[in-house]
Amino acid sequence: MFVDEACVAVRAGDGGRGIVSFRREKFIPRGGPDGGDGGKGGSIWFVARLNRNTLVDFRYHPSFRAERGHHGEGGRRTGRDGADVELPVPLGTMVFDDENGEILGDLREDGDRLLVARGGMGGRGNACFATSTDQAPRRHGGGRAGEHYRLRLELRLIAEVGLVGFPNAGKSTFIRQVSAARPKVADYPFTTLTPHLGVVDIEDGEGFVLADIPGLIPGAHRGAGLGDRFLRHLLRTELLVFFIDVSEASERNPVEDFDCLKDEVSQFGQGLATKRAVVAANKIDILVDRSRLESLERRAQDFGFEFWPVSAATGEGAQQLALSLERRLREKELDAIGQTGRGGPGP
Repeated sequence: MFVDEACVAVRAGDGGRGIVSFRREKFIPRGGPDGGDGGKGGSIWFVARLNRNTLVDFRYHPSFRAERGHHGEGGRRTGRDGADVELPVPLGTMVFDDENGEILGDLREDGDRLLVARGGMGGRGNACFATSTDQAPRRHGGGRAGEHYRLRLELRLIAEVGLVGFPNAGKSTFIRQVSAARPKVADYPFTTLTPHLGVVDIEDGEGFVLADIPGLIPGAHRGAGLGDRFLRHLLRTELLVFFIDVSEASERNPVEDFDCLKDEVSQFGQGLATKRAVVAANKIDILVDRSRLESLERRAQDFGFEFWPVSAATGEGAQQLALSLERRLREKELDAIGQTGRGGPGP
């Protein structure tokens, strides 16, 4: 079950108490204070793990608590620290404070760790309070309470290219054609219910990760059809592909579909509209009226977008599009390297 959002309550362990104790040993009639300190409470961490791909565990287990520190003991023995709790999350998980919306961390790489609730410090035993004027103190410190928060987790897929299209536009068929991913494909709308990732291998190239999000509908940026949650998965991408069904079977106008999708992306905000994009005209294998294809191409050119006629079902143009996407991604990387490598004039 794919879950990309969850709320959890976390509470770190309280610190243990220090104690009041005095030495009572044979032949030592005036033993001094020897109360030990309390142990530190356990903390709570989120840890990014490559083998995780959903937040479903947090949906059914929304509360976590770390172990409290043990109390101090006589003989200046410090209480044992409480055990930390490590919660594994998928790569791409963002952690927010649910009360004020503040972002606490973004876990992108395998092994990334984020401390979200710090354990309380242990209290001091009476041995710590001994002075030259108070050699038998009967004071001790109580352990501090551990931090507790209510957090919101959001999973944002880590992909370089994102497919944007209406339901049944052929996005899942395309990702099956160019990668090893096998999302469900069927001849009815809303076949894809959860986002999918596919790794596109390019011969003599580095390849890239492609994200197939479920089909959007008008009003997606406001949450229609859960569109706002799906669009969120495109925020990390470098390049968008507007995937348009140009065949008569869709009974839709390809230009109007493109304008609607572009408007939904723009209305969603968060910088999504400023990303580079290309337009892919799908299902050319069953297209009869070529004017539908030509009108969409002119519209794409109005925005300066590359235009690619493809057939995801037969594979026509699919590999060429994938090669073009890989080339554009690497061009940006080379530009970035060139800019950071520019120095001032030589001596």
